Amino acid sequence: MRYKIIFFLILGLDGLNLFFQSSEISISYRETIILYGDISPLQILIKISMYIFGHNDFALRLPMILTHLLSAVLLFNISKDYLNAKNNLWLLVIFILLPGVLSSALLLDEAGLIIFGLLLFIWMYTNDYKVSYYLLLVSFIFLDNIFIYLFLSLNIYAWYKQNKELFVTTSISFVLSIFSFGLDIHGQPTGHFLDALGLYAAIFSPIIFLYIVFVIYRRYLSKDMDIIWFVTAIPFVISLILSFRQVISIEHFAPYLIVSLPLAAQTFVSSYRVRLKIFRQRYKLMFVLSFIFLVINSLGVLFNKDLYRFLNHPAKHFVYKFHIAKELSDVLKQKSINCVTTDFKMQQRLKFYGVTKCDNNLLTLNKIDKDKSDSVTISYRNQPVFSAYVTKINN
Repeated sequence: MRYKIIFFLILGLDGLNLFFQSSEISISYRETIILYGDISPLQILIKISMYIFGHNDFALRLPMILTHLLSAVLLFNISKDYLNAKNNLWLLVIFILLPGVLSSALLLDEAGLIIFGLLLFIWMYTNDYKVSYYLLLVSFIFLDNIFIYLFLSLNIYAWYKQNKELFVTTSISFVLSIFSFGLDIHGQPTGHFLDALGLYAAIFSPIIFLYIVFVIYRRYLSKDMDIIWFVTAIPFVISLILSFRQVISIEHFAPYLIVSLPLAAQTFVSSYRVRLKIFRQRYKLMFVLSFIFLVINSLGVLFNKDLYRFLNHPAKHFVYKFHIAKELSDVLKQKSINCVTTDFKMQQRLKFYGVTKCDNNLLTLNKIDKDKSDSVTISYRNQPVFSAYVTKINN
């Protein structure tokens, strides 16, 4: 009972933090492409949310927040087969604090949906919901080519386990997915391998990433390979191979590696317990350093606007592209300006907040006419971060 209370407390605090953060950021240009671009499963979810809860930032990010919370519940239930209740709670906290997971929980991106889809399949498979997970696999065929690496991983797993039914299903799914969406292999050998490793390290934190890679390799040597190992290892190796010739879409591959957390946690706990106390110090140090790094990262995200005080160039802020637009639209509306012409990216962002495009007002970074230009400044924590000028145009 105590662990259940702690579990819901962790999820509650996580949800409250995400809801607070959703009001602190603006829609980015990349997110406007998802919202106003070609139809996709993510776009459908967002528009349903906005239809129910209104045209606002909360409704915009609610699908990602709920998907994240459901993913946390699935991970917790999957990890019960690998860890005891106490260690499972620690794993849940680490999952929530991971930089990549935190960003996928807030930002409009396919990564959050991939994490949820992978965890949902593994949960169904490990609980032997055969009809359900086969239907889920079929649905993945029509969603996106993102799951093509899942089909390939499960195909190799089925061959390894001599599961003919799963082998046939995943073979057909793999072929249909390629036929429907193709396979994103392009470019020429230019060497993005180190860039890919750097992105993985940023998403997981360096220590946790290196340990996950170690666990994958160690379990391969010991032949201790279950379905999670295959779903994790195969896409990870493919991503590294592809990185030698092209820039990989890290948001398509990182979710597969996130699924490996139960394996990494189980290996860590087992390695810790079999050692005498005198030899456990490096494991304690590894855990403490990783946890401190994750906490610092989370605090940096929580209080990100305070970091502007220490930057000479606000545009270098790591969340800058998710700032400005909402506050800028509020300032413009206070000046009774409901439409402007500006650069395309900002135009699309302002569109979400009700500032449309017109030829009557020109929003620029530089003053055009000192008599007709009205200055606009956006500040965070009394620190100016954006300045522009609105010039009325006489038609």
